[in-house]
Amino acid sequence: MTLAPETTDLKVQLQLDGDWFTICDLSMLLPGRGVAALLPEGRQVALFRDRSGRLYGIDNRDPFSGAAVLSRGLTGTHQGRPFVASPLLKQRFDLVSGQCLDDARVRVTAYEVRTA
Repeated sequence: MTLAPETTDLKVQLQLDGDWFTICDLSMLLPGRGVAALLPEGRQVALFRDRSGRLYGIDNRDPFSGAAVLSRGLTGTHQGRPFVASPLLKQRFDLVSGQCLDDARVRVTAYEVRTA
């Protein structure tokens, strides 16, 4: 059985320098999975949609390995905090703040995300 893709006119937007930048259609984000998107200045953002529909955006670059892979990590929660675990070295990053849950000295940029 194949499920029909969600259809919506909603766009996922990321706040960059005080303005909202449109990334993709909401239907491109599957709950529990991440996608990478290229930002205008060349950086990458990892976007996530949880099963309740909340959206998150963090830098896609894993600060421990230097690889742009966080969008391919596994999502979960720890003490009520949503996180993504790097697929390489398994460090977990809070999806709201960007803080590494395994090394308090490390953080990635977290972005405000909305639909419009």
